[in-house]
Amino acid sequence: MDDKPDTAYSIKQILEKNSDEYEVITAESGKQCLELLQNNLIPALILLDIVMPEMSGWDVYHRLKENPSWKNIPVLFITAIKEEVAQLAKKFWDEENYIEKPFDIDELTKKVEKILRSSG
Repeated sequence: MDDKPDTAYSIKQILEKNSDEYEVITAESGKQCLELLQNNLIPALILLDIVMPEMSGWDVYHRLKENPSWKNIPVLFITAIKEEVAQLAKKFWDEENYIEKPFDIDELTKKVEKILRSSG
């Protein structure tokens, strides 16, 4: 999920081009992401931008973790805010759970594949 349609579209194209196994669904807001989940569209992985209008990626993440049906969905954070994410990553995750903008296509693909393998 990314609030910038161009970024979300680029990520979708990259992932779908690199694997026939991926069906990427985009959401342009935290609210839209939660609506998709409420309609039982449960993904294998959520790519989540941290800085978004109305509802931040952190807010969405906390809503995911509060819901028993969603709390085990892996999340890969996408951000341009290196310092804040680095501090939180040390506290909650390892470096495999976030990627900085602008990101390298190969790095994104490898992180997605690694998360999906470990959660599958």
